[in-house]
Amino acid sequence: MRLILLLMVFISVLIFSPNAVLNSYADEGFYAAIGTYYKVPHRDVVILRERGIPLDEMPVVFFIASRARVEPSVIIDFRLRNRGWMDIMLHFGLSPEILYVPVKRVYGPPFGKAYGYYKNKPKKDWKYIVLDDDDVINLVNLRFVSEHYGYPPEKVIEMRSKGKAFIEINREIERERKVKRENIKERDSYKGKKRGKGNRDRD
Repeated sequence: MRLILLLMVFISVLIFSPNAVLNSYADEGFYAAIGTYYKVPHRDVVILRERGIPLDEMPVVFFIASRARVEPSVIIDFRLRNRGWMDIMLHFGLSPEILYVPVKRVYGPPFGKAYGYYKNKPKKDWKYIVLDDDDVINLVNLRFVSEHYGYPPEKVIEMRSKGKAFIEINREIERERKVKRENIKERDSYKGKKRGKGNRDRD
């Protein structure tokens, strides 16, 4: 009886909440990408996420932890005490300089303000830049996504500027890479068959 009820609930979720299923799939992809990029087990990412940090802020946790050489749980402890990301960075002696990602072009919000700070100050004064939480989250995720996939940061900025969340951006890049891999595989398979046919014709 319990199994039947569980099946009914699962089917109702699929029918009435298809977005929930898609979001769950996107979340899993984001967890996996974080684990791979920051070299931590997928399970650890999930467990730490359950402490209440928003998923798109998890890369910030691992970024600061890796630079400060402390456990991610330490960073989460600070964050759950309502400390700002910039405040946490400064506590560990980390400068805003480490957040900068070189780009050829910025498409405006939400990156325009942060890049404006870097542009309007000489590099020696970047350590005095004050960024808000959104700026830190955007810059860390920009580095994470672009470096993890070898994807142009300008394209990530463009996607983010259109209002797409980083979890959605991650999913789109994964899908794009999957299609590219399948096309290469299909092309190589076609070339192999063509070479095989040519050899048989010569025989």
